[in-house]
Amino acid sequence: MQTTFTDEQLQDPAIQRSNEILRNCVHCGFCTATCPTYQVLGDELDSPRGRIYLIKDMLENERVPDEKTVKHIDRCLSCLACMTTCPSGVHYMHLVDHAREYIEANYKRPLTDRVLRWVLAQILPYPMRFRWALIGARLGRPFRFLMPDARLRAMLEMAPKHIPSVSRNDDPQSFAPGGERKMRVALMTGCAQKALNTDINDATIRLLTRLGCEVVIVEGAGCCGALTHHMGKVQDSHMAASANIRAWKREMDGDGLDAIVINTSGCGTTVKDYGHMFRNGPLAEDAARVSAIAMDVSELLIQLDLPAGENQNLTVAYHAACSLQHGQKIKSYPKDLLKHAGFKVVEPADSHLCCGSAGTYNLMQPDISGQLKQRKVRTLEAKKPDIIAAGNIGCMMQIGSGTQLPIVHTVELLDWATGGPKPPALQGTGNPVPALR
Repeated sequence: MQTTFTDEQLQDPAIQRSNEILRNCVHCGFCTATCPTYQVLGDELDSPRGRIYLIKDMLENERVPDEKTVKHIDRCLSCLACMTTCPSGVHYMHLVDHAREYIEANYKRPLTDRVLRWVLAQILPYPMRFRWALIGARLGRPFRFLMPDARLRAMLEMAPKHIPSVSRNDDPQSFAPGGERKMRVALMTGCAQKALNTDINDATIRLLTRLGCEVVIVEGAGCCGALTHHMGKVQDSHMAASANIRAWKREMDGDGLDAIVINTSGCGTTVKDYGHMFRNGPLAEDAARVSAIAMDVSELLIQLDLPAGENQNLTVAYHAACSLQHGQKIKSYPKDLLKHAGFKVVEPADSHLCCGSAGTYNLMQPDISGQLKQRKVRTLEAKKPDIIAAGNIGCMMQIGSGTQLPIVHTVELLDWATGGPKPPALQGTGNPVPALR
């Protein structure tokens, strides 16, 4: 794609990077075949190619974003399926992130939008605030039909029936390995996950220590910054990310770390991108060091001696989170691990398509998100599994709200298969899952 940025514009590193990305695009349109919003809406401007044209025009002309441009960019899930299918290597993630930052700085949204986005930015990244908000939403859920805005109704409907107790395993501490120490790793405990589902971190700690890892919860590490980053709130996202970088650097320079383990794939995609996010600042070197050892939990487990399991006589439908399969390019590890542990693994049709969660997308774009959820649930249930497994809390909440099938994190099943307790989500369901053999 030909661009016409001036030499002065190209002095801005963000413009320079966007220019590189735009010039890689050859207008082929392969991305439209795998774009969920294009499939749902059928509008070229709701495809990556259409959004690229809008972004190019907006940035080149230093134009104040108009309502039309903002609408179509807001509708992007950032599922990154387009990056998997693109034959030219267009790094759409960096381009759309830049566009969102530009919009945040130059476009005045309607008051209700500004308030909703501010509320989400002030609540979701903070576990205790989020926990109190969930309690309030659960109380208000019976009255959701009175809400005039679909987004407000979506926020009330998000509240789970059960809000777990606070897990002390999330406090800064170290967990010793069960036997000889093979690795020393930091576990990122996340933010929303700590309020929505404490079983995931608990299972991860049990599993990793059982397999010979010393697991450290590092003081000062918290939200990865993804939620605000994808809203274009760069100052907020960089503040959260820089706190993580400094906290993990202290640990790396102290007793040392072999890996930073992340069990929420949306966070993993962001942490692995810290090197890019901070490339032009004083934290560049430290951010690159952090990104270099950041790993999804499945990447680490594939390196460890996970015991082989016998046939468990349980069918697991594996949902591939977009941030894992497209953002981090990890496709086979979770399935390989589940099969190795003795589970029968099946995948739904169109497994490359998003479930519609996408961070805050299911709250800000509930209609499109709802259609994607229905399709994903339908294809998962068609496989007639006993259990659905995923590697991202957002996907688990999204899919779980549309099916009666139990849904658990991949590490919960692996923990169970190697001697850990049965995942709580599999107990007391309408169709109880049998014990392992």
